[in-house]
Amino acid sequence: MRYERVVPARFIARPNRFIAHVELDGRAETVHVKNTGRCRELLVPGARVYLADAGANAARRTRYDLIAVERGSRLINMDSQAPNAAALEFLRAGNIFPPGTEIKPEFRYGPSRFDFSAFTPALALLEVKGVTLVETRSAPPGPMGGDVALFPDAPTARGAKHLRELAAFAEGGGAAYVLFVIQTAGVAYFAPNEATDQAFAAALRGAAKAGVRILAYDCRVTPESMALDAPVPVRL
Repeated sequence: MRYERVVPARFIARPNRFIAHVELDGRAETVHVKNTGRCRELLVPGARVYLADAGANAARRTRYDLIAVERGSRLINMDSQAPNAAALEFLRAGNIFPPGTEIKPEFRYGPSRFDFSAFTPALALLEVKGVTLVETRSAPPGPMGGDVALFPDAPTARGAKHLRELAAFAEGGGAAYVLFVIQTAGVAYFAPNEATDQAFAAALRGAAKAGVRILAYDCRVTPESMALDAPVPVRL
């Protein structure tokens, strides 16, 4: 997935979850934040951010969308709509499901709507979770050290509910998947963020035991684009 007309800026403040103040070309600009999560570790004063220019639009209060941020040497896409868009491209390119599989976004099944369905020809359900939280964990040399991608960055009762529904679907013989799209590159592994949401972590482990496939992929990220890249180990 790609953005048009991307420009760099410096983050100043985030007065609420919908907008931020940035410095752009020497002036203060109010921009829309395309992520309602906390993102406190990302949006710190002085951070270099990237904005997508939506152009003049009378229906918008802001001209720019904040879509990515640099954290040290790492570039992180923080657009909450990007994971589904990138996942759709990835799935339709013949990944996870066989080439030519019919993929439908926003599929209603029972009381809930899931991000994707696939017909293989049997029905498969897939839920996408975008991951922007990365922590560095010190450990002896080996697979447990390095940068770790974690989800969620805030409690999500809805996310745990979807996992329980996918678990029930899998226990009934259906093919169910959770795809964690890590919106950056170069992490050692993915893990549920137990310290922030024990209920989600427990639901994820329960889903895995029920037969739900838990997948994580990192992404190739530039200021103008994001695409799923390589599988990342999952540690539950």
